[in-house]
Formats: sequence, structure tokens, C-alpha cells
Amino acid sequence: MTPLIQITSMSDFKNNHIEDFVSGEYHQQYQYKSFSPNLINVEWRFSDPQVLTMLENANRLLGELNAFSQLVPNVDFFIRMHITKEATTSSRIEGTQTNMEDALIDESDIHPESRDDWHEVQNYITAMNFSIKELKNIPLSNRLLKETHKILLQGVRGKHKQPGEFRESQNWIGVSLKNATFIPPHHEQLIELMSDFEKFMHNEEINVPHLIKIAILHYQFETIHPFLDGNGRLGRLLIVLYFVNFKLLAKPALYLSDFFERNKGEYYERLMAVRTHNDMIGWLRFFLYGMQETTEHSINVFKAIMTLKEKIEREKLPCLHVRKQDNAQKLMQNLYQYPIVSIKRITTMLDCPTNTAGNLVSDFIKLGILKELTGRKRNRLFAFEEYIQIFIDN
Repeated sequence: MTPLIQITSMSDFKNNHIEDFVSGEYHQQYQYKSFSPNLINVEWRFSDPQVLTMLENANRLLGELNAFSQLVPNVDFFIRMHITKEATTSSRIEGTQTNMEDALIDESDIHPESRDDWHEVQNYITAMNFSIKELKNIPLSNRLLKETHKILLQGVRGKHKQPGEFRESQNWIGVSLKNATFIPPHHEQLIELMSDFEKFMHNEEINVPHLIKIAILHYQFETIHPFLDGNGRLGRLLIVLYFVNFKLLAKPALYLSDFFERNKGEYYERLMAVRTHNDMIGWLRFFLYGMQETTEHSINVFKAIMTLKEKIEREKLPCLHVRKQDNAQKLMQNLYQYPIVSIKRITTMLDCPTNTAGNLVSDFIKLGILKELTGRKRNRLFAFEEYIQIFIDN
């Protein structure tokens, strides 16, 4: 079917300069106006001194983060925690109430009223792990985004809204179509818009810095809103997938959702200002500031983990009897991956009797490594709280 309106290419604008950027136009549909963004697959040019300086700083910090991620032993243990934090934060932007500690425990330990939110966060974790692994087989693409979206919405709110498929009807942001704060492009434009989106992502013939590119891609994805539900979470997940796909990061250890969540009002205002006032420069400054802050926080996480690990190995574990050292070392290694545990889980981890696990937990509580969470006499949970707090604070 022929699109209702003509989508304009950025090449029609003056030298593709960001300062002359025109975001698109509103077009009258039946009883409402939808926003049609212009195509983005061009060689964007910019000369804003603040953007240039922020871009340089962000790239420098990315290099430092990469160095840390390759220095830390067993770094994949800690990546699991990064992904868990990203899942809880990105989902919280969309209204879920699951916190990081909840996300780390089993469904059976979650209050029944909170399980829907818990499932959304677990879906995000599953979708993230799937897509990062799948990048080894296929490049970041519309196909991968669709497959990831299908996992994101499986069995949760939105499960009836075409999981894994671009929408075939109009969507909107707000309480209703009539009272929407923003109405994305008509669904008949999606094929052309998402094709342009994918081409821009992989266009090696244009010289656009990666951090500028992903900032524009994130804006365009959120503006197109190609799915009926889950666009916000997938659009934020897109950022780390881009970093991994184009090898900006050796490990997926950088997530902007925490920055977006803490600055939620400005996040939405900056995106909207691009559409209403063509203010792409304002969005790029905001995005790059978030990159700088988030990268610094991620570096601090690795530094804090290394300090904590050294402190435990130097000051705490040596206090245990030599016969307990082997199990203590194994338990510590597991706690960096699974920082909330039960006696039952520890017996499985260490392949040891229940009494051995229970005694080791008692030792770890006395040493200040573990803290009991539930206050119950049975089915108790124990948290490696100081470690979890590193991720919460950063």
C-alpha cells in the first residue's frame, strides 16, 4: 500500500548540518495528527563546541571503562549484576515497582501481587542476555530487535500487542489517542522508516561518530515507536546492543537507563524538543552528558568491586579455619554472580551437606559478608549486601 504522505530525506536540508536539522512534520489522519519523522541515513555534520568536547570526554571514559572491564577477574560475574540493574531501572521508567534485590531472588519468594512486575524485569534480563549472545550470529538489525521484543513481552502486559512484529495500527503516548502527548507516524510508513533506520546504523560510507549515531538512532527509534508496546525498554536496550555490536565495549557494562530514570522529566522533554523545535543539539548534549556520567559510575563500580574483593580476601576469609577455606572461596565466587542465596542454593553450589552450608552462612554473617533478609526461621534468604549496594549507589 502506498504511504499516506511522503517522508523527507535529511539530504534535502542544508549540508545535513545538525544546526539546520528539521525533524519532520505533523500530518492529518482521521481525527488526529501523527508525526512523520524525516529519514536519518545521511552524513550528519556538526560544529557545536560543547558537543565536540563532550564527545571527546565520553570516548576517553569509554576507553577507560574498557580497560577496567578487561582487568577485573571473572568480569562476567559482575556483568550479570549490571544487566539486573539495567532491567530493574529500565522497567521502572515504564512503571514497574521491582527493585534490584527483588530481581535477584526466585519467583517463589516474591509476593504474589508483585509477580507481574517481577516477570517483566526477568523478561528484560532474558531478552538482554539473548540479544547479546545472538550478536555473535547476526548483526544488530530490525530482525534482532523483533526477536528481542518477542521475549520482552512474552507472558506479561503487552503479550497481546503483536510481540515480535512491527505494529499494524496507530499507537500513541498518553491516556488516549484524542488526548495523546505524542502520536508517532502512521503504521504504513514503518517499512520505509525502519529500513532507513537500519541502513543508517550500518552505513560505513558516512563519517558519523558512533556516540552521535546511537544518540540519533535512539531518538529516531523512540519517535517511530515501531511496536505497539515495549518501545521504551527496547529503545534503551538498543543502546548497549549498539556498543557491543560495534565493539565500543568489550563487555556489556554500560547502561543509560539509570541516568534516564533519574532525569526522567528532562529525558522526555529533550526527545520531544527535537520533534517540536528541531533541537537535536539539545538532545545530543543531554545524551553525551549521560554517557559521561554513566561511564564514570561504571568505572567506579569496577573500582569498588576490586576494593571489596581485596578487603574480603585479605581481612575476612583468613579468619576462617583452614578446613573451611575451600568452601568459603567457592561460596564467595558464587556470591559475585548470585548475591542473594538460601541454604538450599548453597548446598547445590558447593555440593555439600545442609549443615555445612548452614555453618558457612553463620560464619559469613559473623564476618559481615552476608546479612539475613527475611526474619523467618525457615526458607531464609541471605544477601551479600555490601556488594549489591555498590550497584545501587552507582
